[in-house]
Amino acid sequence: MQQAEPFTIAGELLAPGTMRDVAFTITTMATGTASSLTVRVLHGAKPGPAVFVSAAIHGDEIVGTAVVQRLAQSIDPIALAGTLLLVPVANIFGFMNHSRYLPDRRDLNRSFPGSAGGSLAGQLAHVFYREVVERCTLGIDIHSAALHRYNLPQIRIASGNKRLVELAMAFGAPVIIESPLRDGSLRDLAQKNGIDMLLMEGGEALRFDRLSIETGVAGVSRVLAHLGMIEADDGLTEVGIPARANKSLWVRAPRGGLTHRVRKSGDPVRKGDLLARVAGLFGEDPLDLVSPIDGIIIGHATLPVVHQGDALFHIAAIANPERVGARIDSITDAILASEPEGPAERLLDEDEVV
Repeated sequence: MQQAEPFTIAGELLAPGTMRDVAFTITTMATGTASSLTVRVLHGAKPGPAVFVSAAIHGDEIVGTAVVQRLAQSIDPIALAGTLLLVPVANIFGFMNHSRYLPDRRDLNRSFPGSAGGSLAGQLAHVFYREVVERCTLGIDIHSAALHRYNLPQIRIASGNKRLVELAMAFGAPVIIESPLRDGSLRDLAQKNGIDMLLMEGGEALRFDRLSIETGVAGVSRVLAHLGMIEADDGLTEVGIPARANKSLWVRAPRGGLTHRVRKSGDPVRKGDLLARVAGLFGEDPLDLVSPIDGIIIGHATLPVVHQGDALFHIAAIANPERVGARIDSITDAILASEPEGPAERLLDEDEVV
């Protein structure tokens, strides 16, 4: 068996088949105490690619933290080919404050590449990219919906990248969304530097969600197996065909009041299907909210109290929504069978549509 070379990170040398937690100093806080970004490095006994898995780049999106916890306990570096870098909390400041943002009110995922002498967000982005992302050829970044919203587990990828489609199929989330990338985002910077990235969305802010956590753990494991990093079946003959979409829209409340949902994330819908009813405080003047397209509901608001215009349902446009989950034997056939039509559209985040 060919043995891997030692791996150097944070000035430390890791022998093949070993694990180490390393901390990168970011800045000093108002109290004068130092803050750091902690990374668990699993350096495999056999040679292979370097992959990172990160969570909580938005500090209140903690589903990914639970996924990283599970991976950290289950993967043995002795049996690993390549190197796995696990980041349970990328935005340590927002995580401590239960906030999406940093104390300087900036969004870490709009602050890349950052700089060593910049804002707090810029400093963190700079260290995270230089010390973790830049060492890898693939990253899996895990997000969840904003407060009072829920996202169906899904994978988002840059449009036009066939390798990412293959990896997203291996991940096996129910839906794959293709869209252009945003300036200042981690994925945009990574792509410009030849680093592929999968972004998983699932669950809601400040909550653990069993479906999203299990989808994340199983999905990351399948991707690692597909890359030959762990000895496991990549599951391509066991998971259903993920739906692929490159367009989505938000359906908004037609009036203020209380909403009663009849559909939820994961439900296939046809144009005209009832999604919810919104009525006044005494139940007066109810208005029906219907789907304007055929598709799959990939996100919904969980708070029944709504203002007119609030975004209540996020629907991915899919021509044959009922067929999602059908079995298939070949990843090549799956890629061709689920090809979306037309150019990809930019997706809005939940905090941009409230």
